[in-house]
Parts: sequence; C-alpha cells; structure tokens
Amino acid sequence: MRKGYQGTGPGAITPDGCAVELYSRLPIGTEPEIIAAAIPPRAHILELGCGVGRMTHPLVERGFTVTAVDESAEMTDRVLGARTVCSPIEELELGERFDVVLLASFLVHAGDAEVRRGLLRTCLRHLAPGGTVLIQREGEDYHTDVPRERVDPAGFTLRIASDEPIGDGVHRVRCEYLFPDAEWTQTFLSRPMTRQQFEDALSEAGLQVDRYLTEDRIWVRAVAAPGASQS
Repeated sequence: MRKGYQGTGPGAITPDGCAVELYSRLPIGTEPEIIAAAIPPRAHILELGCGVGRMTHPLVERGFTVTAVDESAEMTDRVLGARTVCSPIEELELGERFDVVLLASFLVHAGDAEVRRGLLRTCLRHLAPGGTVLIQREGEDYHTDVPRERVDPAGFTLRIASDEPIGDGVHRVRCEYLFPDAEWTQTFLSRPMTRQQFEDALSEAGLQVDRYLTEDRIWVRAVAAPGASQS
C-alpha cells in the first residue's frame, strides 16, 4: 500500500486504495465522448491508470488502439480488447511513442509532488511527435462543501466523507461508496492546484496546455513544449 492510501471493502485493494470489485461496478460517464472528440480517429492511445478498463473498453469499441497501464495486476486482469502493462506509471519505460497519452482519474493531483513529476515525465517520454496528452483535473470545488454526497442513477451513494489538509498543500480525502449489498471506502492523498499551479507543473515537465476541452476546465489537452526533451 502506498503511504497515506487505504481502502476497505470486499475483494482486492490496490496500492492506492482502490477496490477492484468497486471499480468493476462503477458506470462510465461522458469521458469517452470527451476523449474521442479531442483526438484523431483510430489513434494509438497509452492509457495511464486504466483500472479495470472503464474507459479502455468504450475507447476500444470506438476503434482506438489502447495500451492500458496500471500498477495493479488485479485491475489489468479485468481489461479486455487491449494490450495491458502492469507497472507503476512513474516508472514506465516502454520505449515506444503514442499519438495520445491519457492521464485521467485526477492522477495529476498526486499528493507526492515527486510522483506527480514522474507521471508527467512518463506522459512526455511516451508522446509521439505532434501527439497530445489528455489530462483530467479535479473540479475547482472538489475540496469544498465537505462532507457531501450524491446518489448515482446506477443505484449507489458516493459520499466525500472528509477532506483534511495535512500540510505542504496536501489533503487527505476519504470517500465512501454505499451500495445496497456492499460498502467500500478509499482514503487517498490529493494536492489541490489552481489553474496557474497546474500549468506551472506542466511547464516543469516540458508540457504546455493546448486548450481546455470542457467549460469547467476539468479536461485538458496538452502538447510538448517547444524544445522539450522527451528522453
């Protein structure tokens, strides 16, 4: 288990506190449509942090070729129709370049700043010339109005139970997923970033914003900065 991360509930728990059975139940939202609209048809995608394939599967169905990466073998075992690689993202060295590198699930907000730098360096290292990096950021109100909850149309309740600043700009967040027949929790570390802090983090890694894809600026298309080293 990664330091500061924890998960509870039935089934396997990954090093970042995610429950495999839980993520196998969660529905996918509009993410595949957002991604597909922002990249060329039939692009080759490197998906970092694929989990059980909630986004992988609809992207494959849309004709994209996906290499799906996760540090949990229990997660990648659930992925169908795509090449899978089991590895921590920040250590990934495939020696290949991709049209699109996808870093979703708010991973860019990793509590450990050095891990975040490693994630973004991995994105740049695997990006083909002229390629794009798609990143999912936290919403600007993610760390406010806590505790809060919502009832999903799929029949479960998601509760952000606590959000505690623990120093150095890092928050410890606890989420609860309540289903009629089971409950899971996940505790993880998150580093909130303003738009400027986010763009500075990209710049440090040799990336820059091409454009924000959604009005709330949660989805971002980035490209390699001029002169950036991709080694």
